[in-house]
Amino acid sequence: MIRALLPEEYPELLSEIPQPPKQLRYEGALPTPGNKLLAIVGTRKYSSYGREMVESIIAGLANSPVTIVSGLALGIDSIAHRAAIRHGLQAVAIPGSGLDRSVIHPRSHRDLADEIVASGGGLLSEYDDLMPAGVWAFPKRNRIMAGMCHATLVIEATMKSGTLITSRLATEYNRDVGAVPGPVTSPTSDGPHMLIRLGAALVRDHNDVLELLGLPRLDEHPKLLDLNDLSDEETVFIKILDKPCDRDELIRKSKLDTGSASAILSLLEIKGLIKEEMGEVRKTF
Repeated sequence: MIRALLPEEYPELLSEIPQPPKQLRYEGALPTPGNKLLAIVGTRKYSSYGREMVESIIAGLANSPVTIVSGLALGIDSIAHRAAIRHGLQAVAIPGSGLDRSVIHPRSHRDLADEIVASGGGLLSEYDDLMPAGVWAFPKRNRIMAGMCHATLVIEATMKSGTLITSRLATEYNRDVGAVPGPVTSPTSDGPHMLIRLGAALVRDHNDVLELLGLPRLDEHPKLLDLNDLSDEETVFIKILDKPCDRDELIRKSKLDTGSASAILSLLEIKGLIKEEMGEVRKTF
């Protein structure tokens, strides 16, 4: 059931932003008291690398006091919502419309909205229940997402992406911002790389996210690596790296195209499984 939030029920951090919402409509369970709120935002036109990073990070946050907040949009947003549900984390969606299912945008995510509520999460909007989505509505929505969350994480965004509006607002509101680096050949890496150069935290995995949120890292006693968890392409590189190898030679031996090989190497480095030093790539385990 959709209802109006009482002022004392508003997310605590929202009171700190300029022009806080005059009303908030809500459906489902409120963010769990004591949880850290993490906004995960990114491009609609995501890559397999971006999807894997979202799912890997959220899987690593399972059982942590974290609520995942996103915008119910296509792409990274919906991947984050579904991964949160799958791994038992609370999900909160903030669409750029009212909450009535007749106006939820995109229409294909009406079932996802129901799943979020059914899983113990919630839907939040400052718009009247029957207000349809509009281009003007999304930047306003972004200020709520950035304002209510303790930190914002950007995963894949072009330089013209609306995602960067959320990260800019988060910075203006004195919130922490993290960004996941990506292959330098991909346009969707441009946004995160710019943010990192401007001072955003470089996020490689869920432990970096926990640190961003002020929570204890879980990697003081790392588990033994299970090679069965790696993709076939990742396993190819791990096998080649029984001995340290020059990067160009490594890509040649993999028999993958340069773009794909570079993306996989970036992912393995983010996972902490390889590192490049003195002109050679080597395993870290």
